[in-house]
Amino acid sequence: VTQGQLEQSIQQWNDDPAIHGIFVHQPMPPHIDPQRVSAAIDPRKDIEGIHPQNSARRFFARARIGSCTALAVMELIEATGVDVKGKEAVVIGHSEIVGRPVSMLLLDKLATTTICHVATRRLEEHVKRADVLVVAAGKPHLVKGDWIKPGAIVIDVGINVIEGRVVGDVEFEAAKERAAFITPVPGGVGPVTVMMVMKNTVEAFKLQQSH
Repeated sequence: VTQGQLEQSIQQWNDDPAIHGIFVHQPMPPHIDPQRVSAAIDPRKDIEGIHPQNSARRFFARARIGSCTALAVMELIEATGVDVKGKEAVVIGHSEIVGRPVSMLLLDKLATTTICHVATRRLEEHVKRADVLVVAAGKPHLVKGDWIKPGAIVIDVGINVIEGRVVGDVEFEAAKERAAFITPVPGGVGPVTVMMVMKNTVEAFKLQQSH
């Protein structure tokens, strides 16, 4: 398929009232520009929350569709019962579908938020002061267990395969001895993300019915 053919198909789905949600399966073939694809989706049908209007916006109550993975991270943080207002939050990874929207959501909760990325120096120092740590770097065991601040909330979004095993970006066994709350990989963020996709789909349907 060419870029133009794909965008033409997306436009047909945008115009079809029988289709309520569009989800892009990544990675795309190398000749397809994924940013153009996400921008081509009607924001009201973007159930993954990857359209620029949905992924970059601040998530006030009226912004009913958002990045499904970022929303899953926030659901997990809120499930701890800890108020993040004034807490030190560190997000490792600045992707448009996880790191950036998560940082915006944390800022909206008045957490003091730092975003770390491939060019960040002294990553260990940032991690050690984090009351809330969200890791979405795609690097197996990037964050060492002894870096975790005692009592921290650790949300591991990473999915990596090592010798047939799925592991996260955090050294789970060591980190769980220090963290108050930590998500496993697999079985942590993933299932909640699926739920957020379904929630976005319901919200998308409601938005389409109101227009």
